[in-house]
Amino acid sequence: MLSKTQVKYIQSLGHKKCRDEEDLFLAEGPKIVKELLSSKNITIRQIYAVNSWIRNNPAVSVGVSEITEQELERISQLKTPNQVIAIVEKIKWKDEPDYKEKVSLVLDSIQDPGNFGTIIRLADWFGIKQIICSPNCADVYNPKVVQSSMGSITRVQIEYTDLLHFLMKNKEIKIYAAKLEGISITKIGKLKEGFIVIGNESKGISPEISNLPSVSITIPSNGEAESLNAAVATGIILSHISHSTL
Repeated sequence: MLSKTQVKYIQSLGHKKCRDEEDLFLAEGPKIVKELLSSKNITIRQIYAVNSWIRNNPAVSVGVSEITEQELERISQLKTPNQVIAIVEKIKWKDEPDYKEKVSLVLDSIQDPGNFGTIIRLADWFGIKQIICSPNCADVYNPKVVQSSMGSITRVQIEYTDLLHFLMKNKEIKIYAAKLEGISITKIGKLKEGFIVIGNESKGISPEISNLPSVSITIPSNGEAESLNAAVATGIILSHISHSTL
């Protein structure tokens, strides 16, 4: 049985301040926890799970505490708790990212956790190994980001930095800025190197980043929708630049 102190501590990791102080985050659900258990980049501190999950995962060597469904509901960050929750150490990447001869994503003020998590998962799907984020992007360890990334945070390196300084420092790499107006992505062939910049869900790319030398790219529309969801747009762009035969 969980003590009040344990419950309070686990719940506190739903807040960024506590995650930063403890250098830990929460991961929930059988699929995500399975991904984390198989990752070489991840250290799991403790697992709390209901009996059915424990019986189905007898080989897990990490410390596992059995809890009731009611206790799981108390510590879960999800509307519908799902069998297991893990306390995990934040990822410590061993290698410095290399941006040359690679395509990287640059996220400018992506603040919706669901969008951000989905973008991480899309990057993983299309083989993008690094995402550079402005400081005001959603926290990669926000429970909703972790949940929607479905384990992809273990394979895509996330960096937070001043984007203007970063892009100017790496000015030899071409910038492709996703905008409502620009060159159609149907006219751009498969990319071997570049920064793909995706802007804020409602405001787009910030003026200081837009003013940098770049290629404005757009997804052609046949309908009347005003814009696309940031994650949807990212998926379409990555699909095209990864598979185009131009």
